[in-house]
Amino acid sequence: MPLLSRRSIAIIGTLALVPAVIRAQTPADVTALATALRAGGLAILIRHGATFADQADTDPFNLDNVAAQRNLNESGKALARAFGDALRQAGVPIGKVYTSRFNRAYETATLAGFTDIEKTADLTEGGLIVTPNENNRRAEALRRLLATPPKPGTNTVLVTHKPNIVDALGKDWFDVQEGEASIFRSDAGKFVLVARVQMADWPRIAMAAKR
Repeated sequence: MPLLSRRSIAIIGTLALVPAVIRAQTPADVTALATALRAGGLAILIRHGATFADQADTDPFNLDNVAAQRNLNESGKALARAFGDALRQAGVPIGKVYTSRFNRAYETATLAGFTDIEKTADLTEGGLIVTPNENNRRAEALRRLLATPPKPGTNTVLVTHKPNIVDALGKDWFDVQEGEASIFRSDAGKFVLVARVQMADWPRIAMAAKR
């Protein structure tokens, strides 16, 4: 049985701005990813954790009204905690942490145990309540964040939404799941996809880091 399921992790071996996904399932691939994360220099782009499917953002102009937002469900909260625990167990150094202004993104980061979190409109879902120009600006801002090298020896964490991810990265991310991470390395002002990891699989990466 492979260490990770076919949809759980994707390891990329070619240099491109947004390369096609190549699925990898071997323990060696997972160990290589754990080693890369421990070394730093990566951007971990996360779609917020699992939410209540029967909730909607009914007051999107007032982001302080958390009760009127679609929020994390219990599974989303538990997986966010486990994600943070796995990073710490694996010795993955985290530097800057940026999130959307919606609570489901910010809570994903806080439950993971991150500190000094910066909320930003650049990662906030705009949809129909902002102009097309603003949505395009946010997509470009996300691409710029992915292309910015982290402080040496650290990884940057970005927590955002599916529309922002698809707008910035294209149709290959149309299937991005709640809690899924896309991990990138900056390269000469561009960004290179290293892996796509489901949130439930981070403890397995932590185990690989200890080998």
